Amino acid sequence: MTEIDLQPKQHHVATTLGEIAVAEIGDGPVLVMLHGGGPGASGLSNYHQNLPALARRFRVLLPDQPGFGGSYRPTEADLDARSITEITVDALFQALDSLGVDRFHLLGNSLGGAAAIAMAQARPDRVTGLVLMAPGGGWLPFGPTPTEGQKEMFRYYNGGGPSEKKMANFIRTMVFDHRQFGEDVVKARYEASLDESHVEFYHRYNAAFAKRHGMDPLWRDLHKIKAPTLLLWGRDDRTITLDGAQIMLKQIRNVQLHVFGNCGHWVQLERQREFERLVADFLGDLA
Repeated sequence: MTEIDLQPKQHHVATTLGEIAVAEIGDGPVLVMLHGGGPGASGLSNYHQNLPALARRFRVLLPDQPGFGGSYRPTEADLDARSITEITVDALFQALDSLGVDRFHLLGNSLGGAAAIAMAQARPDRVTGLVLMAPGGGWLPFGPTPTEGQKEMFRYYNGGGPSEKKMANFIRTMVFDHRQFGEDVVKARYEASLDESHVEFYHRYNAAFAKRHGMDPLWRDLHKIKAPTLLLWGRDDRTITLDGAQIMLKQIRNVQLHVFGNCGHWVQLERQREFERLVADFLGDLA
């Protein structure tokens, strides 16, 4: 693949909720990749390192979920009426319809994993293959919540606001070995977290999260998922812990689990090559 092929097309798709930003790259079966919910997250920032490998096999769509990146920011009234996951599912199906995408593979991490589960439950006929990396909502932990990683996300915009030091602490909690991520990664993620409208949204999002006592209980309807499902999990994840995966293994009909030792919450970064190979092989066999 040449250099120019790796420049994503940028879509700004109107929905009845607000505008959704979607980056697109590659050819082949459609693979929608949903990012996590950490400060400064977006589709491209979470998965840019994986695109050279995956865009060879798939038409990759990277939406920014409502509240993040270039997409619209849900209001307090929006978040009172519906959960962030319900809002995201509505917006993303509208965006995919506008882009002419009917059936697709779907991958999600953390908050994006919750949206992926909810999409696969709501419209199982449209999701042809599902990859979940430590997804919220479908997980039922044995230990106390909020977890260490969830607490770090809450602290980031509180107690004096964001800083590079707090971003470094956040990344340390997300990964097993923070030494593989240098100051440049910390600085880039910190700078991406400073958008004023995103900061304001994040306060609303945290307040709504507390009011609803956490993520939607998507684990109750895991049996509605029809798509073949691959679970990818870091054994040492301190945000969405591995012990909570048991209910997914029991309730999803066609499921398999791959666990990475010495790996935290960001499998796509910490185990990049293995992640890319597993995703391409699993979804490629379904095409």
